[in-house]
Amino acid sequence: MTTSIVRATCPHDCPDTCALLVTVQDGVATEVRGDPDHPTTAGVLCTKVSRYAERTYHQDRLLHPMKRVGRKGEGKFTRIDWDEALDTIAARLKTAAASHPESILPYSYAGTMGMVQGESMAARFFHKLGASFLDRTICSMAGGVGYRYTIGARIGTDLEQFQSAKLILIWGGNPIASNLHFWMRAQEAKRNGAKLIAIDPYRSLTAEKCHQHIALLPGTDAALALGMMHVLIREELLDRDYIARHTIGFDQLAQRVTEWTPQRTAETCGITVDEVVQLARDYGATARRGEPVAIRVNYGIQRVHGGGMSVRNIACLPAMVGAWRHAAGGIQLSSSDTFPRNVAALQRQDLLPAGARPRTINMSTIGDDLLREASPEFGPKIEAVIVYNANPVAVAPESSKVAQGFARDDLFTVVLEHFQTDTADYADILLPATTQLEHVDVHAAYGHTYMMANNAAIAPMGEAKPNTEIFRLLARRMGFDNPCFGDSDDAIASVAFNKNDSRAIHFDWDALKQRGWQKLNAPDAPFAHGGFPTPSGKCEFYSEAMKLDGLDPLPTYIPPYESVASNPTLAKRYPLAMISPPARNFLNSTFVNVQSLRSTEGEPHLDIHPIDAAQRSIENGDRVRIHNDRGSFEAKARVTDKARQGLVVGLSIWWKKFSADGKNVNEVTSQRLTDMGKSPTFYDVLVEVEKVKR
Repeated sequence: MTTSIVRATCPHDCPDTCALLVTVQDGVATEVRGDPDHPTTAGVLCTKVSRYAERTYHQDRLLHPMKRVGRKGEGKFTRIDWDEALDTIAARLKTAAASHPESILPYSYAGTMGMVQGESMAARFFHKLGASFLDRTICSMAGGVGYRYTIGARIGTDLEQFQSAKLILIWGGNPIASNLHFWMRAQEAKRNGAKLIAIDPYRSLTAEKCHQHIALLPGTDAALALGMMHVLIREELLDRDYIARHTIGFDQLAQRVTEWTPQRTAETCGITVDEVVQLARDYGATARRGEPVAIRVNYGIQRVHGGGMSVRNIACLPAMVGAWRHAAGGIQLSSSDTFPRNVAALQRQDLLPAGARPRTINMSTIGDDLLREASPEFGPKIEAVIVYNANPVAVAPESSKVAQGFARDDLFTVVLEHFQTDTADYADILLPATTQLEHVDVHAAYGHTYMMANNAAIAPMGEAKPNTEIFRLLARRMGFDNPCFGDSDDAIASVAFNKNDSRAIHFDWDALKQRGWQKLNAPDAPFAHGGFPTPSGKCEFYSEAMKLDGLDPLPTYIPPYESVASNPTLAKRYPLAMISPPARNFLNSTFVNVQSLRSTEGEPHLDIHPIDAAQRSIENGDRVRIHNDRGSFEAKARVTDKARQGLVVGLSIWWKKFSADGKNVNEVTSQRLTDMGKSPTFYDVLVEVEKVKR
């Protein structure tokens, strides 16, 4: 028996980007474990990825190309060979491209976060084709834009420093489920005497284990930050020296927040005045003592109308109290911009046909866009969609429209997948893609600062091929002869980071493959002495760039589209706010088909407060229908005060085919977009809930 250990990287949409060690015996991956030497992974994997071998060898893996033989959405296919699949795709794309290249749309996101299998050869292919661009907004764009206006780039507190903080605000996230290795650091800080405060409408697993939980109303985080600023200024809990040296617009900000008294803030957020005041005092007073205060702000707060402004407001707080002076202070939304990605070399936008300026389709409005006819404003009707690293029928908002669009008989759909997902059921051609254990890739991270390598541990199963190879073969069928379409995966990985940037000065692909990971050359305390990557070089309380973009240049509050306070007429029919944070055992829609994980999760549930349940004669375990004007879905009620009164919580994202009624939570979500970043408003939803009568 031959046994080897292969260095790999978790590819999934998670800030932890764990270093993996894959045990291979006679060509079979027998175990996937965390690398104990990698400082952030520390040998620990989440429940999901620890079962990655189970997913790779799943009995339902797609192992051969297939073509549809039933109705769209019915999921009936017959096996074909690769030549037939590629010839069919190339013929349809050539026909579409001959008249309107923009009628072809790639649809992808973070099924893998790898820079090789994600957006390298695929981007080159679609650029050469002149296809429509895809605005990949569905997760983090709103918060990223708000953060950049304030800080200048998605750079913040290093994960490896949080354990030294004395106060940590966990704002809009449930790291036990979605950021385990941050939670490990937070727990260490807690053991060292730090206070942990969770700010979240829902009493999540994380909130239950913090010293305090502030259960504000969905979409009111920006108001809470404004109220904190009011108290910090009123009680002089400020670092005046840091403000003077390293910020711009403080006087205008101070004037703005005079109107955000604790009373107004508490009323807006649905919490007590004492919670507002004490939160600000805890934050400011701890910093005044010279102790590190840190904020881990997550993407939950940005999935509402004012989501970008919410992140912007919170990002102002560390500069007000001088938290950036400490390596363990400041804020982390994402570490993405710490990495000097070589996007130009990876994606080759120079391949665009001369003079081509393709339109951009927002992935968050795919439901409406697939149903649009050709027009001067929109351009040509979408005639072909190639889906890879994504499952839009399950994940995109206002799901009934998404499914209706994919069900069009005149839409040619190709899906690259590991399994027959909800979206795969609508494919005309279904192609088997390799998993992370079967291909080469290179990774950045958005929760730490290590460049990561993924080596192929096993040979591709069946006839599965890497995304890169599929697009290489398609390029050849299309007659694309640029040498870049012959680049190997290793060649692509070798240019992933800009080695001329001092942060990636140590990047060498061959060495990285051997070691598995390499930390960027970045400071522990990025803004201890200012140097923000904004136009002014300072933290911008007042942003001229926002003004030029037609936005309020100062922190403000943008109420939700749908809430009792902002839309009382709608609330008369649909009085309950709804959010749909991730279920612990799923990662977006990945892992839902792994039986052991789905069994642990059970079935779709809706958490509802006892008072709200009693008003509707709903008891624990009852089957309920959740609905609004956009649609409905069913779930089993869990009567619990984890959901504050007036809020229901549906943990997500279930594949529709694993739900009793063939639907999921996105039946009721909206395609309306955020204040900045054009992101979806998944948590800006009003619904009514009723008991299902059997």
